[in-house]
Amino acid sequence: MADERPRANARQYRWPWLVLAALLLAILLMVLWMIGAVNKVKQIKESTGQTAASPSPVAPTLSPNGGGGGRSWTNGMVWIAGGTFLMGSDDGQPDERPVHEVSVEGFWIDRTEVTNEEFEKFLKVTGYVTIAEQKPDPKLYPDAPPEKLVPGSIVFRPPPGEVSLENHYAWWEYVPGANWRHPEGPDSTIVGREKHPVVHVCWFDAVKYAEWAGKRLPTEAEWEFASRGGGTRAAGAPSLPIAGNNKWLANIWQGRFPNENSAEDGFRGTAPVASFPPNGYGLFDMAGNVWEWCQDWYLPNYYAQSPRKNPPGPDTSFDPNEPGVPKRVQRGGSYLCSEVYCAGYRPSARMKASPDTGLSHSGFRCVRSK
Repeated sequence: MADERPRANARQYRWPWLVLAALLLAILLMVLWMIGAVNKVKQIKESTGQTAASPSPVAPTLSPNGGGGGRSWTNGMVWIAGGTFLMGSDDGQPDERPVHEVSVEGFWIDRTEVTNEEFEKFLKVTGYVTIAEQKPDPKLYPDAPPEKLVPGSIVFRPPPGEVSLENHYAWWEYVPGANWRHPEGPDSTIVGREKHPVVHVCWFDAVKYAEWAGKRLPTEAEWEFASRGGGTRAAGAPSLPIAGNNKWLANIWQGRFPNENSAEDGFRGTAPVASFPPNGYGLFDMAGNVWEWCQDWYLPNYYAQSPRKNPPGPDTSFDPNEPGVPKRVQRGGSYLCSEVYCAGYRPSARMKASPDTGLSHSGFRCVRSK
């Protein structure tokens, strides 16, 4: 019995040290994760040879009155006078909260999404090569077999049977040879789709085009303000973009997602821009067709700390679904959005993607300050 008390006391004084050791280990792991995330951002920027603010090495000299392509930069753009509105939604996803008042200054915005023919003009003038047309940098994918590191992009493929909507990998596939010229893969073409929005352009590609055109990508706040078409109040519960006469007002998914698109709106994939009625500002496809890149990094809780006037977006990124992958914001929804899946056609709906990743449902439009 004489030895029991010392052993009990030893156990009693040992556990705080174990707790402290566990806490220090957790802090160390968090620091290592943060270092890895920062390095990931640096690698992405280095692999593309630019940052968001860096000039395009192949961009032509822009005249004071015009952008790339030899035409006035206001052609095909709409002036948005700016104002104050309630950004976000209490009825949407958690990252749409809290609803908060935001003011934006006036800006010009493209009436439509950038089309294949417009993007082709940019490439012909500059010789730019999109990220999807380049061989992936092995430093960014250290675990990938060398034979898999080939140019390509991510394509939507309807799965053959029932799948969980929680597993988006069931309908997305990396397809070698897929890019903006070959949206479904090397055997596909954009012939006949010149007026469709360009897809398979990553954020870096969109920035390069915008620089060449003498424009920029919209901030998330500018995009939502424009998408509301003059409305100033936060959106209510998700609603389908359909008129009273059962006429669809946007190119989205009808039917059982992701297996069967009944194409009641007339399209199973992208639609020519301006195929549906414009919003109150005269802007087309601000709901559906393709997701549109914004300037901002994605942070799910940014709205709780966002500046009230002209919020530029956060200076860092975090996606709880993929903690080690920095993301940029996308807005507007696409032809893959449905009432039961993402409802991304709502003005307040937010999406995010890695800035070096192109997809078959992602495009962009540009803005320019006054």
